[in-house]
Amino acid sequence: MKAAVIESVGRAVVTEVPDPTPGPREVVVEVAACGLCGTDLHILQGEFAPKLPIVPGHEFAGEVVGVGAQVTEVSLGDQVAVDPSLYCYECRYCRTGHNNLCERWAAIGVTTAGGAAQYAVAPVANCVKLPEHVRTQDAALIEPLSCAVRGYDVLQSRLGAHVLIYGSGTMGLMMLELAKRTGAASVDMVDLNPARLETARQLGVSASAANPDELDRPQGWDLVIDATGNAAAIQDGLERVSKAGTFLQFGVADYATRVTIDPYRIYNQEITITGSMAVLHSYERAAELFATGVLDPDVFISDRLPLERYPEVLEQFARGVGRKIVVVP
Repeated sequence: MKAAVIESVGRAVVTEVPDPTPGPREVVVEVAACGLCGTDLHILQGEFAPKLPIVPGHEFAGEVVGVGAQVTEVSLGDQVAVDPSLYCYECRYCRTGHNNLCERWAAIGVTTAGGAAQYAVAPVANCVKLPEHVRTQDAALIEPLSCAVRGYDVLQSRLGAHVLIYGSGTMGLMMLELAKRTGAASVDMVDLNPARLETARQLGVSASAANPDELDRPQGWDLVIDATGNAAAIQDGLERVSKAGTFLQFGVADYATRVTIDPYRIYNQEITITGSMAVLHSYERAAELFATGVLDPDVFISDRLPLERYPEVLEQFARGVGRKIVVVP
């Protein structure tokens, strides 16, 4: 089969690899579409994945075309979205319900072969059947949406909150859509990319700007969400949290990123600083939300490109051109 392979740091190719074979409790999925994510860039840079080469792609959906001997939950021809998370279920964090912090954390498309290919293998427990009205090529959006749902689980946001989001890429826009549906009084957005801000305005953001100083909230915001991973944005966002407010680190920063905090202000103003890592008990809920139309795929997916162009698609994604980019085998 044809697959994208990150062969070494900085090098991705499209090549032929062996067809996958399912284990007893696994299925083979013919991939309909696979989304690109910042994690793929980290893997290309030599981070996250324990070893290379690897077939990337942890955001994918498709049709079940092979089932293991012990699989009864899905059948050939079922359309499924795949939760890429792989946990040990044995370590302290798994036993206490924090599976996303698993000491042996792994993921399809990060530590094992993923969906940037014609076919991918997944445990049947990770497959969520899609309703007939959901286009399978759109369902690659469910995985990033499940990360956003996890982010809102962490926030435990209250009704009437004023929200500021840094970054109007895919994840920032998803956080915007969820904020609108969790009772926010206002949702403002900051981004240096005018095209992305225009999409935020199309989706009904309360206010948007390249600089938060242009927004009229001198007392700060109840919830500040960084969806960029950029040090300057994070540093600025920490200063914009109102008294008794919360700052969520949602964007993936690289390992070397550092910012400065003001411990006295955190204490004196009872500010919460927290993070959200990947998916936790949120994938099926995201699939259900997606089926209700919480996202408009035609707005969120800006490019649907052939798998054969994966290396140049990675370059386009790294330049910040477009919104969600998916490759189609």
